Amino acid sequence: MVEPTLNYVACPGAAVHGTPTHRMAYWEWNQTGDPAHPHVIVCVHGLTRQGRDFDVLARDLSRSARVICPDVAGRGRSDWLAQPKTYGVPQYTVDMLALLQQVHATAPIEVLDWLGTSMGGLIGMAVAGNPELPLPVPVRKLLLNDVGPVLEWPALQRIAQYVGQPAHFDSVQQGADALRLLSAGFGPHTQAQWLALSQPMLRPAAQGGWELHYDPAIALPMQGMTQAQSEQSQPLLWQLYDSIKAQTLLVRGAQSDLITRDTATAMRLRGPRARVVELENVGHAPTFVADDQVVIARNFFLGDE
Repeated sequence: MVEPTLNYVACPGAAVHGTPTHRMAYWEWNQTGDPAHPHVIVCVHGLTRQGRDFDVLARDLSRSARVICPDVAGRGRSDWLAQPKTYGVPQYTVDMLALLQQVHATAPIEVLDWLGTSMGGLIGMAVAGNPELPLPVPVRKLLLNDVGPVLEWPALQRIAQYVGQPAHFDSVQQGADALRLLSAGFGPHTQAQWLALSQPMLRPAAQGGWELHYDPAIALPMQGMTQAQSEQSQPLLWQLYDSIKAQTLLVRGAQSDLITRDTATAMRLRGPRARVVELENVGHAPTFVADDQVVIARNFFLGDE
């Protein structure tokens, strides 16, 4: 089975182990036969996840493009940040610029697309909605996976309750089972699919057994947020969204508690006028493991629409 290449890029901002910069890991998939293929699709995961979430989708898309799946700082193989308060979209956007510059220097990017799940979609809005950013090329197509400018406060509270909580598991299977309970909104998965999604989320613990593969401190900025602060961020997020020039697709879980149907409707009517696709029996957030979800992304990025 085809596997990705693990790479690293140095990003501004100190790492927890004392270096003045931190390394961000990213997984590169390429089955095109051309190591310098000019079409790049960046896939960015959600708050507590990591780049291997996209293995199924990336394997499919990488037959026609270079697919780049970063582990956002503090997750997966990337360094943890020395200052927990910097865990947020501004730092992540700077990191993505460093990533794109390195990928572009390795082989020039001529077509740039972006898929962002939840947090990864917010980063995508920041990248695509700020015309002043020094991108190699503008984002051509943007797929926002169950995220938008209005994030429902009860959903944010739900997420804040479990992010960063200490967890220890005796086995990978036990860890996968625990993650499945927390991630019911991801929708139906076979046992094999769920285990494949969960294995990269776990790492050996120093005391034996397994622990989650992210810095618990990523939770601190979110746990310190108030409802008023969340609502105050909406005008800025709408400003970014309204500035997006990329062709935009919003994929929403029909049972999502993070983004409502009213927000999806507003996104369809303003800014880039996103096309909206709803997935039944899924909440927050679709994983793009199921065939029908893979087809949605493939047609959007590689089709003529």
